[in-house]
Amino acid sequence: MTQTQKILVTGATGTVGRQVVAELLDRGHKVRALTREATRASFPAGVEVVEGDLTEPDGLAPALEGVTGLHLITFGGAAFSPLETGPRLLELARSAGVRRVTVLHGGGPTPLEDAVRADDGVDGTVLMPVEFMANALEWADGIVAAGEVREPFVDRLSSMVHEGDIGAVAAVALTQEGHGGQEYVITGPEVLTVGDKVKTIAAAVGREITLVELTQQQALAQWRAAGLPEDVVGFLLEAYGNTPEVGRTVSGAVEKVTGRPARSFAQWAAEHADAFRGRS
Repeated sequence: MTQTQKILVTGATGTVGRQVVAELLDRGHKVRALTREATRASFPAGVEVVEGDLTEPDGLAPALEGVTGLHLITFGGAAFSPLETGPRLLELARSAGVRRVTVLHGGGPTPLEDAVRADDGVDGTVLMPVEFMANALEWADGIVAAGEVREPFVDRLSSMVHEGDIGAVAAVALTQEGHGGQEYVITGPEVLTVGDKVKTIAAAVGREITLVELTQQQALAQWRAAGLPEDVVGFLLEAYGNTPEVGRTVSGAVEKVTGRPARSFAQWAAEHADAFRGRS
């Protein structure tokens, strides 16, 4: 058994942050969750909620008191801009006695991630998940309303990861020795096409779902109609049309770090089946 520790989780209301919180609690650790609006946040019983903003690091000294681990995200503030405050955050963390830091990769180079890599005063671990299984929730409305998924590049491959497994890897790196200086590419246990994912969801909800393949132009029109910024549209076009090898290769990191196999998309679909049935 690992000794009980107290961990500060930033970005605690996000898709990954919530999983880090849940995994730490499951492992018997104490959790302090940082959010910019504490009155609007909801967490499991036992989580200590504190208010703060990563863009104003000097105000976070009380939140760092008594914690041994710190989970960081790379953006902050109301505009979710890349954080430039990494060196000061890490200085405060070291002064407070923080020994281990994890940082969630932001999809590209960021000042905060660079600061974690360069800091030899803490054991820093970079978490680099590929496509989240939770991204499939974007299909829920179309499945509920019309029984269909409309996507381009339907033969594209993805080793998408259960967001709970990202939380599990983070929890281990934050509470156990041996992960400092590591960069973990976190994937699921299998490589899937869009068609594979749709069939898996159909099996989970017990209904037929039609996959409609969009042309590139139709996809661009759909994304823009949804209000996506042009930089996001460009990212999706590149990621879906030319998925890098790292995004379609099983890494084995989940089992290596946690000692158990990564969760499958079938498991994820079963857990979220109600969303595709139109139930909250």
